[in-house]
Amino acid sequence: MKQGVTKTNVDILKKLLIFSVVMFVFGYALVPLYKKFCEVTGIYELERPDTLARHIEVDNTRSISLLLDANIRGLPWEFKSLQTSIHLHPGKLTEVMYEISNESEEVQVGQAIPSYSPKNLERYLKKIECFCFSKQELQGKEVKQLPVRFLIDPEIPDDINTATISYTFFNVKN
Repeated sequence: MKQGVTKTNVDILKKLLIFSVVMFVFGYALVPLYKKFCEVTGIYELERPDTLARHIEVDNTRSISLLLDANIRGLPWEFKSLQTSIHLHPGKLTEVMYEISNESEEVQVGQAIPSYSPKNLERYLKKIECFCFSKQELQGKEVKQLPVRFLIDPEIPDDINTATISYTFFNVKN
């Protein structure tokens, strides 16, 4: 009986070791898989401005009204866009500025999550620089101005004349 139990334990141990190695490899593979997913969907675009400028031509025949929204959840911060709306031509590299200020005396860390309207805007929005790419740490009473550099692909459907980009900062524990 002991020999059968020992063989079963050894078999289970081998399976657990193989499973652990597979999960370890899978964990490392997630980073390139995530980057590829983001590249395909247009989320978290990491292309350089000079690369975009070479491949995208500005459509001066169209103008899109872009509304800029800013929100806070769970942080003692003030957060606003320095422009409430802008008009832009698809394909033109654009920069807008946001301002955040920590109203408390303590260090606070937040992460901005974007949302878009209409829903398919993310497919055409190409961000080059955005504070939403990383956590933001503010010292007590600190104020920062943060840029967002982007362009809207000229392939955006003709029926989209107005769009909204909204950022919501959430509290992030260290």
